[in-house]
Amino acid sequence: MTALPPGSAAAVETTRTEVCALHAELLRWNLVTWTSGNISARIPGTDLIAIKPSGVTYDDLTPESIVVCDLSGAVVDGRHAPSSDTDAHAYVYRAMPEVGGVVHTHSPYATAWAARNEPIPCAITAMADEFGDDIPVGPFALIGGDDIGKGIVATLTGHRSPAVLMSGHGVFTIGPGPKAAVKAAVMCEDVARTVHLARQNGPVERLPQHHIDALYDRYQNVYGQR
Repeated sequence: MTALPPGSAAAVETTRTEVCALHAELLRWNLVTWTSGNISARIPGTDLIAIKPSGVTYDDLTPESIVVCDLSGAVVDGRHAPSSDTDAHAYVYRAMPEVGGVVHTHSPYATAWAARNEPIPCAITAMADEFGDDIPVGPFALIGGDDIGKGIVATLTGHRSPAVLMSGHGVFTIGPGPKAAVKAAVMCEDVARTVHLARQNGPVERLPQHHIDALYDRYQNVYGQR
């Protein structure tokens, strides 16, 4: 274990607090069960990330229990072992410097699509707004190394979607910060459920691409408070 970089203490403390608090959103939106799932965040001004500890229940999470790792996944500060997905998260941060947050869930509807190895078609306006495309499927990879991270990067590079369904596994989302990545995970499960329910009554057609493009542009550049 190495020492924290000089002058990083405030950024580390703030990020640990934010990451800890955001895990409550995974429970709130029914995206995780027991100790599954995790959130990480890039610590501003450093080459470090803060990530959930492995196997610790959500009720027991505190800012102090959030583990600080370097971008190779090695622990820099913390009294717990980091998430078993740490190497995957670290690979994403190394390969995608624009990413400031990564989330992993096994949310049921989205993971059902991943179990079928099937992308979610962009069939509703809310999906066009948030994802700007189908939600893609990434390759199957075993947990514990950086193969999952490689699959995430290969699938999402050049893709509008901040979410990927890793085949036979679950959902990974990225964002410029951890809150944005959590939002993407919430919205991924929401549209996965809606499109699944729609298909119970017949085929679902993808929206025309020009409508998807227009909806995505409006939502990303006009919607909300600027």
